[in-house]
Parts: sequence; C-alpha cells; structure tokens
Amino acid sequence: MSDEQLIQEIISGNTIVFKELMEKYQGMVFRTTLGFVHSKADAEDITQEVFIKIYQSLPDFKGEAQFVTWLYRITVNASINFVNRKKKNRVVESLENIFHKQSEEKTPLERLEQSERDKRIKNAINSLPDSQRTAFILSKYEELPQKEIAAVMKKSEGAVEQLLQRAKSTLQKKLEYDRRK
Repeated sequence: MSDEQLIQEIISGNTIVFKELMEKYQGMVFRTTLGFVHSKADAEDITQEVFIKIYQSLPDFKGEAQFVTWLYRITVNASINFVNRKKKNRVVESLENIFHKQSEEKTPLERLEQSERDKRIKNAINSLPDSQRTAFILSKYEELPQKEIAAVMKKSEGAVEQLLQRAKSTLQKKLEYDRRK
C-alpha cells in the first residue's frame, strides 16, 4: 500500500494499518533523531513521541507535501525541541558504541582517543545553529538530497546548499581549534 492509501485507511478507522506505516519509517525517524541527540535511549523515546504525534495529527495531514517530508519536519522539530530542553545540562552517551565497532586489537589508549574524537565531533555538531545542524544531519546521517532537505526545511535549494557549506566550514574550524588545544 502507498503512504496515501495507508493514511486513508488509518483515518477511516483501520488503526491496525498504523503499525505498517510505523514499521516503514521507524528506522528513518530513529536515525534522524539520533543525529540530534546522540543517545540511543533518547532517540528511541523521541521516535515513540514522533509516532504518537503522527497518529494524532494524521487527520490534519492535507497532503500538500509528501508524507515523508511532513514526517521529517515533525521528527526534526521534536529533536530540536528535545535538545533545546536538555541543552548544556545533559550527560550524553559516547558515540563510540553507536558509530564505531570496537576492535579487539585496539589498545586502551586508542579507544580513549577514539572516544575523545567522537565527543569533539558530537559537541561541534551540537554547537551549530539549528538550521545548519538540521541541514547537516539530514544530509550526512539520512543522506537526503538537497531538494528533499529544502522541502523539509521549507527553504530553497540554494539556501540549503549555503547552510551545508556553512555547517561544514564551522565544523572544520571547531574541530581544528579543538585539536590544537
């Protein structure tokens, strides 16, 4: 069934079909959220909240944008809201277990260096302005094309390209500065 058909079924009262919609997009929502919060547990919680919001808001979905674009908007907004609520006061899990498989051959020093590198990257991403961080996460974590990012963010493709260039430049400067410290 297409997204439109699933949505119509759900709105018509066939709520069991919502599970199919959720299974189809759960991974995407989780990965996007994880790009913002860097914590598996928090990403799982936000993913659940996003699908509750989707379920409650489906009758309001007018189809002016593709469903997936609407879903990305809700996911990004929920993620940014969570980060803003928790900003600067959270202890975040290491990215090490999420993004890097630890090899048995790595020494404790190599693991520590990798952990520190991951922490610097996470902090650099978190310090980006919301619009740059959103564009960067959708591009690098979700590998969305600029056209789709533009639709999600309600910006032009040129504006998204500028946001991505600024984010990349800012990250390079921050990481270079942190490396010299």
